[in-house]
Amino acid sequence: MLWIKAFHIIFVVSWFAGLFYLPRLFVNHAMAAEPAEIARLKLMEGKLYRFVTPIAVLALASGIWLWLGYGFSGGWLHAKLSLVLLLVGYHYYCGRLLKQFAADRNTRNHVFYRWFNEIPVLILLAVVILVTVKPF
Repeated sequence: MLWIKAFHIIFVVSWFAGLFYLPRLFVNHAMAAEPAEIARLKLMEGKLYRFVTPIAVLALASGIWLWLGYGFSGGWLHAKLSLVLLLVGYHYYCGRLLKQFAADRNTRNHVFYRWFNEIPVLILLAVVILVTVKPF
């Protein structure tokens, strides 16, 4: 089980890295004016999303494996699972935003994406505290 836990941590860290970087690309895309820059950002966004999605699946699968193997329970776990579901929704919404950018239909400015980029940071903070401290 320790191998599964190690890989789970690696997958989660990798998934978060992608979720931290993708909205930063959206910030740059929302500010871009040159066609070559826009094309490069579209390419980068698409490649990153396609790369990080399977990693998210591996993080979720290994987390479920750990849950079933260890039989965790408690209020902290319910809170963590709620945050994980929120993160999955965030990931999905990033995919929708990616499609809007790809179709040149973005309607938001770079300030929105700067704030949007902070959501996974807050989720990570809460999840680490819940898993480490198990406050309830």
